[in-house]
Amino acid sequence: MYTIINDVIESVEKVIIGKREVIEKLLVALLSNGHVLIEDIPGVGKTQLAAALARSLNGDFNRIQFTPDVMPSDITGFFMYNQDTKKFYYHKGAAICNFLLVDEINRTSPKTQSSLLEIMEEFQVTVDGKTFPLPKPFMVLATQNPIESSGTYPLPEAQMDRFFLKISLGYPSKGEEKKILDRFEINNPLQDLNGVVTTENILNLQEEVKGVKVHDGLKNYIVSIAEATRNSPHVVLGISPRGSINLLKASKAWAFIKGRRYVIPDDIKEIAPHVLSHRIITKPGKNINGEEIIRQIINSITVPVFQRDII
Repeated sequence: MYTIINDVIESVEKVIIGKREVIEKLLVALLSNGHVLIEDIPGVGKTQLAAALARSLNGDFNRIQFTPDVMPSDITGFFMYNQDTKKFYYHKGAAICNFLLVDEINRTSPKTQSSLLEIMEEFQVTVDGKTFPLPKPFMVLATQNPIESSGTYPLPEAQMDRFFLKISLGYPSKGEEKKILDRFEINNPLQDLNGVVTTENILNLQEEVKGVKVHDGLKNYIVSIAEATRNSPHVVLGISPRGSINLLKASKAWAFIKGRRYVIPDDIKEIAPHVLSHRIITKPGKNINGEEIIRQIINSITVPVFQRDII
């Protein structure tokens, strides 16, 4: 199973250079059956990352650019009347796929944004009272630019909470950027990317991750982190139980990717800022962001000590 994960990472790295850890965290969400918000400036490879993952997994991939004129029916689909058969038939929306890339999610109206709520939580779409399950696996990869706010609609807290984790790519190093120039000079390597695993492989991996062991002491550690966000002087709204559950799942997936069948404290420390930072609301006037708050909280809580052989 670990060979499959490595094959996927190496496939994505044919397009995305120098971001192995980011790719691994993307796989954490995939193995946990979750969704990802990729927040970064334009041009660093957000769309390429999502497309490379989808092509590597042989999954159905749809991309939709969110603009003010996009309608909810573009996402969910709609019923259309056929004059010949005298019947209505369902016209599939963009969400009917394995991997849905929503580019610049904050550039469409709240009405259209809300069409993703049922999709991301229930993995289904409901149109005119009829419900259609989404293919398995299913994953939403959304992008947004944190710098430019003109003409955007900030995501409400309920929608932010639907994202399993938030990641960013950041600028490449000087050496990595030279490799990018060499690789993209003639053609986009994404066009030559072929699938290395099947969606069935991914479903099997998701089941494997569920079997990763977590000591009760580490579960209490996760609860302590969540509780500390609710009592932080920098925070208006702390982590909900959904955030705690997702941190537990993410820690199991991170341990699995690292080749272990059990979680250690370092797994929780590593993945917590990406799972929790976008779920808290900071107090106005505080010169500190969500990720910094989570890291401060982690450093302030005593790490549980236990014998590994009892995990």
